[in-house]
Amino acid sequence: MDSTLAAATAPIFTEDPYSPAHLAEPYGLFERMRDAGPVVLLKEHDVLAVTRFDECKEVLEDYRTFISGAGAGPRNLHREPSWRAQGIMESDPPIHTQMRHAIAGVISPRGVRSLRAGFEEYATELVDELLERGEFDLVKDLSEVFPLRAFGDAVGIPREGRAENLLALGAANFSTFGPDTPLAREHFSAGAGTNDWAMANTARERLRPGSLGAQIWDLADRGEITTDQAPLLVRAMLSAGLDTTIFSLGATLLALVRHPGQYAKVHENPKLVKFAIDEAFRYESPFQSFYRTTSQAAEIGGMAIPADTKVAVFVGAANRDERRWGPTANEYDIARAAGGHLAFGMGIHQCVGQPLSRLEMDVLITELARRVKSIELTAEPEQFMHTTLRGWKSIPVRVAAA
Repeated sequence: MDSTLAAATAPIFTEDPYSPAHLAEPYGLFERMRDAGPVVLLKEHDVLAVTRFDECKEVLEDYRTFISGAGAGPRNLHREPSWRAQGIMESDPPIHTQMRHAIAGVISPRGVRSLRAGFEEYATELVDELLERGEFDLVKDLSEVFPLRAFGDAVGIPREGRAENLLALGAANFSTFGPDTPLAREHFSAGAGTNDWAMANTARERLRPGSLGAQIWDLADRGEITTDQAPLLVRAMLSAGLDTTIFSLGATLLALVRHPGQYAKVHENPKLVKFAIDEAFRYESPFQSFYRTTSQAAEIGGMAIPADTKVAVFVGAANRDERRWGPTANEYDIARAAGGHLAFGMGIHQCVGQPLSRLEMDVLITELARRVKSIELTAEPEQFMHTTLRGWKSIPVRVAAA
C-alpha cells in the first residue's frame, strides 16, 4: 500500500506485533496500539491495523466493504495466486453464501446434538486414563488428543495420519494469515505435503458413510455445491473442529489452572463450564489477527482508507479492550458477560463451525471439572509460537481426583 497516504491518515506505530517477543507477550503491546488510535500504520509491515473493539467489529460486520475473497492474510489474492484452493474463509458472496449454507445445514443444532453421546463416551475414557496417571500434559495428552479422535471420527476421515498431518496443516495454513516472517516460513515449510493428505482423505471414498464429511458430499450429489467445493468444505469443517478447538481447550484449561478460585467454582458447579469457555475465548483468543481488504474507499474511526487496501484486524486486542470490557479487561473472570467477543469473528464470516468447537470443549472440560478436585502446574507451560494463532505446546500438570 502507499505508506505516504497511510502516514497522512493514521498514527505510525513502530513496534512490531509479529516479533517473537510481542507474540509471546502481546497484551501490553495491544494496549499501546489501542491507545495510539482507532487505526494505526504498522511501520514494519506497511499495513493499516485496527485493535479497538468497535472498529474491529465494524470491519468484520461490513463484509461488502471489507472483503475476504482477496485473502485472510496480507497477500492480495486478487493479484497473486493462493498456495491452495480458496475455501469458505477466503470467499465472498455469492460463492461464500452457497458454501456457508451447505456447511451450516450439516452442522445443524440437531446434527451437533447427535454427536454429544459419542463425545461424552470418549471424554470419560480419556479422563479415566489420565486420572490413573495423576500427572500428564494438558496439551499433548488432552487438548490435542480429544479433538483428533472424537471430532476426526465425527467427520469420518481415516484415523491413520491425523496427528502427523492435520496439526502441521493447520499451523501452515494459518501462517499465511500473517506477514512473511521467519516463523511463518518455518510453519509453512513444516506443513509441506499435508494439504495434499487432507484433500486426498476428504474425498468421498475415504469418508465413513453417514459421517459429517459424507453428508457434505451428499450435498454435491444433489447439486447444492460443486464437487470441487465438497472437499474444501470438509477441510474447513476439520479446521473449525480441530485447530482452534485445540488451542482454545488449552487456553481455557490453563486459565482455570492459573486461577484456582475460578476452577473451584467450576468444580462445584460444572454448569459454569460454558461461561468459563466463553470467557477464555475472550481472554486468550485462538486467532489473534487476520486481514480484510477494502473493496472501495472506506472510513474507520475518522480515518480515510483507500480502496484495495489491506487492513489487519487484531481480534486478540479487541477482546481485551477496556473500552468494551471495562477496567478488568485483562482479568479472567467466569462471571463476566463475555458473549459478544470477536474470537469467532462477526457477521456473515463468523465461524460456522463454532457449535462443534463449543460442544467438544463443553463435553471434555465438564467431565474434567466433575471428576477432578484440583489441577496444578508441575512446570511452566511452553508456548506454541505462531504469527496468527495463540496457544501452548505443553502444559504439564498434576491432578487430584474428586
